[in-house]
Amino acid sequence: MLCPSCNSDNSKVLESRTTEKGQSIRRRRECLDCGHRFTTYERIEFVPITVIKKDGSTESFDRSKILRGIVRACEKTGIEGDRLETLVENIESQIEENSMREITTQYIGELVLSYLSKLSEVAYVRFASVYGKFTSIDDFVIILQEMQKE
Repeated sequence: MLCPSCNSDNSKVLESRTTEKGQSIRRRRECLDCGHRFTTYERIEFVPITVIKKDGSTESFDRSKILRGIVRACEKTGIEGDRLETLVENIESQIEENSMREITTQYIGELVLSYLSKLSEVAYVRFASVYGKFTSIDDFVIILQEMQKE
């Protein structure tokens, strides 16, 4: 890191701490050549994730779409909004940890279903019915039979 005083790249870190909810690191440094103290910030750079839709079109990942779908599936189930927000954060973290820059809506849907299956059977069936585009009672029967097997 270049010293702003003498442009030397010979410095040592005196102190490091995370800031902005862990999204950056603040480092207090001292130049070993001139003794000048200065602060640097290192921020995590997120590479945008592209979502490939069923029709082949693409769009940027939007966590609010996942949250809206989950909120709708969980209506009148008594599940608090904080839990739903945490659920979406977990899903988003898993997607980011995946290291893939392109993901399909199918992958997202299956990921949401895996989380909802642990949270609420009613929300799971509601989300599956929209995500899977159920067209008849038979579709519901099939998903309920699969849930009973597990």
